[in-house]
Amino acid sequence: MSNWLNIRRATAAASLNEVALPTADLEVWRYSPIDELDLSRYAPIESPSAADPAVAHELVPTDRAALVVVRDDAIVHLEVSDAAAAAGLAITPFSELADEPEHLGQAVSEPDALTLRNDAFGASGIYIAVARNAVIDGPVVVVHDVTVDGSLTLPRVLVDAETSSQVTVLDVALSADIDALILPVIELHAAANATLRYQSIQALGPRVWQIGTTGARVDRDGHLTSAAVALGGGYARTRLDSKVVGPGAETELVAAYFGSGTHIHDFRTLQDHHAAKTTSELLFKGVLTDTSRSVYSGLIRIRPGAAGSAAFQTNRNLVLGEGAHADSVPNLEIEENDVKCSHASAVGPVDADQQYYLEARGVPSEIAERLIVLGFFDDVLERTPVEALRAPLRGAVAQKLTMSGAVA
Repeated sequence: MSNWLNIRRATAAASLNEVALPTADLEVWRYSPIDELDLSRYAPIESPSAADPAVAHELVPTDRAALVVVRDDAIVHLEVSDAAAAAGLAITPFSELADEPEHLGQAVSEPDALTLRNDAFGASGIYIAVARNAVIDGPVVVVHDVTVDGSLTLPRVLVDAETSSQVTVLDVALSADIDALILPVIELHAAANATLRYQSIQALGPRVWQIGTTGARVDRDGHLTSAAVALGGGYARTRLDSKVVGPGAETELVAAYFGSGTHIHDFRTLQDHHAAKTTSELLFKGVLTDTSRSVYSGLIRIRPGAAGSAAFQTNRNLVLGEGAHADSVPNLEIEENDVKCSHASAVGPVDADQQYYLEARGVPSEIAERLIVLGFFDDVLERTPVEALRAPLRGAVAQKLTMSGAVA
């Protein structure tokens, strides 16, 4: 293992003694079940099995620039196409890097006890580097697959898109029906005039807890798209901090989440504007059935010096089950003049006017409601970067809707 990585891990491990586990008393953990987390139930996998590295899943595209498979916290497959490598794509495990990547840790806000565990014990970090002016055709696919009951896994991905480069990264989280804890940390850096498109798909088992942190940093005239689709998990939380630090930088943040059974989806977002004439747009949409819950808490922060910036934040939820519930808390913190900002949230059942419109034209009631629910996600799914997955994702949502029994 590289010396820098040993030092980083030791420093994080020492810091764990000084940082307490989060509790629901903290504002950033309000409404969450974090007090129910018992870390003693989970342990890192000391000897990962030599499982077949092949992945066959409808949400893993076969037309791609690269494929990395991380199974039970071990990198079991890493393949970069000749065309992508020639264009300027390099993927390297942290353990094989001679020097610490320049941007490692820069996009993540002050670490808590869970992100520190990733730093201290993570063994499968991946560095995705895209060279200056490189244009990578096809997505870089990273699959994180967990199969061991009682396991603690610590995925880590750093994407560094250098000046004027273009790349799409797809991160797919899969698991068996197991009791497991996953603490991922994802870092995204778009340099000046770079275009970085990141899409995550979470299709975990119903007993898995995933508590993740995603940090993004966008430089002058750079563009970041971050799209999340969350379909599973017992408690699935993502903290997304998006920092636009260079003039003209843009971020587009979208998410679609479907809750069924007793699932809890939890999103905490920060749109952090550091520079003038920066833009961020956020659209998160969720459907909740049975007794599932969702939490959305977002903050737009316009710092001094960010004049001429525009930031928009929208969270909408369809509640289809009598026991389902959504908490939606958008916030603004503006420290500059000459800006455009708005936030909006909505929680409610299927729109009665929309249903009446369809029924008045001969569409049966149960079909009308189903069409409305499926159409509810369309503007989010149309903005996901990997076009080939839009139809399979619509199918996955339709299947979840059928299985929930909320709509015929």
